Amino acid sequence: MRNSTIDKESINEKEEAINHKRTKTRIEKNSGKSQNIITTVFTVLFSLGSVGIIIVLFLLYGPYTGFREWLVTTAMTTMTHQYFATWFYDDATISYILDKNKVVETNETTDLAAINTEKKSDKIEYENEYERQILERDPENNDYKIIEIEDSKFDGYLVAVYEPSRVQTVATKNLGVSGQYLTTMAKNNDALIAINGGGFDDPNFNSTGGSPLGITVSRGEYITTKAYNGSGGLIGFTNDDKLVLEKMTLSEAKNQGIRDAVTFGPYLIKNGKPSQVLGNGGWGKAPRTAIAQRKDGIVLFLILDGRTATKPGADMNDLIEILENYGAYNAANLDGGTSSVLVVDGTIVNDPIDSTGAHKTRPIATGFILTKDESDDSDHSVVEDKIK
Repeated sequence: MRNSTIDKESINEKEEAINHKRTKTRIEKNSGKSQNIITTVFTVLFSLGSVGIIIVLFLLYGPYTGFREWLVTTAMTTMTHQYFATWFYDDATISYILDKNKVVETNETTDLAAINTEKKSDKIEYENEYERQILERDPENNDYKIIEIEDSKFDGYLVAVYEPSRVQTVATKNLGVSGQYLTTMAKNNDALIAINGGGFDDPNFNSTGGSPLGITVSRGEYITTKAYNGSGGLIGFTNDDKLVLEKMTLSEAKNQGIRDAVTFGPYLIKNGKPSQVLGNGGWGKAPRTAIAQRKDGIVLFLILDGRTATKPGADMNDLIEILENYGAYNAANLDGGTSSVLVVDGTIVNDPIDSTGAHKTRPIATGFILTKDESDDSDHSVVEDKIK
């Protein structure tokens, strides 16, 4: 019996040893597999990272110039993100790129005699679809008409304002300290329509929007009278309701009879002639605002959205093309980006997006508004004519 017991114990010990060896082998194999998986994953991630770095370096410094021109021109026209360009390029490279991508404005003087602001009889036949959209008014709203703009790069609105005498400039109540939201300025001035206006000083890219650039005039009052050396210049209306685009001194503006004006640029169209746009114009693609006047006196407000994954926004060529289609004779670019806002009856109707991707606007220095017709108490409904 004892020998039988010993034999059984010996057999059990051998089986345990065999099982232990098998278990150890499986663990070693699994451990080896895990190590192989980790090594493979690390290798793939390292390879992808290396490829990504190579692609980025190629875009930043390779022979293809399109990406870096887009990066520099877009970054250098923002308020707070110029470092996206200055991180990668020195001042000489940035200056070279900006010089290749800019708007060359015409040197002509604004031809005011070509603008006829007298009321005309209703037109029955139209030259094209754009003319129909502008001139075919709604019987219930004789003040303005809103036309929806759609494109693969942007969405927005074009507003036809039929009474140029009622287009005025508004400015922040906190002049020199901080800007105001356009909705506040529109409400304070009982405006039917409001768009953002000229540029403002931006020291250290930390502006509060309280200091307009150059000359600012509102209802004949000269609010700011600073010198301005940037593209464009004065953008304003004379006492006879004609849009003037000129680089003016204070005395010249007063002699010209400027009643409402802001300062910014570049000028896009002058006397029916478009500015020459080199490259992308030096402004990249972004939300845009522009103002224009047709030869028949009708004023155009153009507001285009951007900064989405599929629709980055418009460049200067886009503004010129749209405004030419709608018969602009004189036109100028206004402040863009987060400042681009259209307010109708106190409500923002476009989709402003700031540089962080948040759907919001910011306090600004100035704007253009359409005032109410004091002699007309009718309801001002919005008319939309969507471009197919």
